[in-house]
Amino acid sequence: MYRFLSCTAAQYMTSTVRTVDRKVTMRQLEALFAEHDFNAFPVVEEGRVLGIVTKLDFIRAFAFTTHQIVPHFDELMNRTVVDVMTEAVFHVDPETPLTRVLQLMVNLKARSFPVLNSTGRLVGMISREDIIRALRIATSGGPQPSKTHQ
Repeated sequence: MYRFLSCTAAQYMTSTVRTVDRKVTMRQLEALFAEHDFNAFPVVEEGRVLGIVTKLDFIRAFAFTTHQIVPHFDELMNRTVVDVMTEAVFHVDPETPLTRVLQLMVNLKARSFPVLNSTGRLVGMISREDIIRALRIATSGGPQPSKTHQ
């Protein structure tokens, strides 16, 4: 476990990140969730993260409310990601220790975080699966990654 203490987000993050832009419809987003085994997609425009859209954001759009007892499926599926995304995105930087990332995931009940560099550009995603992999490698005595996970 002591080896885990020196691990950083940059070592274990996925650096090839699938993103979406603000114009992606809920219908397209549903297809992306089905095609990729991701829980979230960063919403990016001109290299800047505008927000993140999660599976929870997707299903939240269909929640019954006092204003709309029965949501109209086709209307909702034509909405765009910008209508449902979470704008207040918690992120980490590449040098954030995995111990900190782990604690943030537990405290915030988050599945993943975007990894942004010092200029605010998306450089990766760090997920629960990445943390589990890091724990397994750190406790097995195997070599730790020296560069980002692809």
